[in-house]
Amino acid sequence: MSGAGAGSAAGRALRDRQHARFAALDPLLPATAPTIDGETLTAKLPGGGRVAGVLTKTTNGPGTLPSLWSARQVWELYPLVGQEGAAGVDALLGLLRELLGRLDPEDPDTACVVTWPSRDVLVSRVLLDHGLVPLSVLAVRTDTEPEPEPEPVTPMPGVVVRRARPADLNSAVQLALAELSYSAKVGGTVERPDAAALKRQSLGYRIAHEDPIFLAERDGVVLGLAECWLTEGDPTAVRRFPVPPGRWGYVNTVSVLPGARGSGVGRTLVSVVHQHMRQAGTAGSYLYYNPPNPLASVFWPRHGYRPLWTVWEVRPATALR
Repeated sequence: MSGAGAGSAAGRALRDRQHARFAALDPLLPATAPTIDGETLTAKLPGGGRVAGVLTKTTNGPGTLPSLWSARQVWELYPLVGQEGAAGVDALLGLLRELLGRLDPEDPDTACVVTWPSRDVLVSRVLLDHGLVPLSVLAVRTDTEPEPEPEPVTPMPGVVVRRARPADLNSAVQLALAELSYSAKVGGTVERPDAAALKRQSLGYRIAHEDPIFLAERDGVVLGLAECWLTEGDPTAVRRFPVPPGRWGYVNTVSVLPGARGSGVGRTLVSVVHQHMRQAGTAGSYLYYNPPNPLASVFWPRHGYRPLWTVWEVRPATALR
């Protein structure tokens, strides 16, 4: 594990060259990123060079929020390949396949994950060839450009949007669970037995702390939910795949009841969210959506969001090729 190890001088050089490559791919990718602690992997390239990676293992047991969108056991690879790109990632995934081959193939609740810049199509080909699929993207929308106009939709008459209050918790949880159930069919979300309790705890905390949680209702019936908060985009912080520096709005969940979808409720909610974030002085907003989701993959680009990081995943982890 010497030579191009992640913490060595060679490893730091790989990191610097990699970030230079990222900057050339996408100007919104931060110039630096935090150092990840984990097991260091090194691989030799056919031409004689070396690349490195950091492998982490995370357990998402019962009672943890990440268990709603992740497998119970997750092996995540952070490649450090400098300018090598596709060849470097390919070499590391070949090594990782040998390591994961020692796992129990009968355990379906495991995953192998690699997060990589969405615009790096050469590496995307390698990830596909190794059996990983793009289950999620971190998409960004900046406030430097006007929001594109979605296709005209006549909003459902009488719909109003307001901030959520503690008394709205039951309705908010119902909508969050509806979104979770739909996402589980088209992405990496998992409907766990404790999902309702976890959503209730999380939403209750957000509402109590007056985060921007909005509800759309008609005649006293809640039809839609937008769960958001404000955060600082700091590339030196612990966030592993950061957005650029500055204040950002994060859109965690937007959910509309099935009978009200396509009526303009979601668009109205998002318009209020964006207005709130602009007034809060954000540089923009970001969120995660599932590319296989036939609703989200159309809705969010129409509102100005575009992929920055793509989360590639294979479940179970032993299915990595």
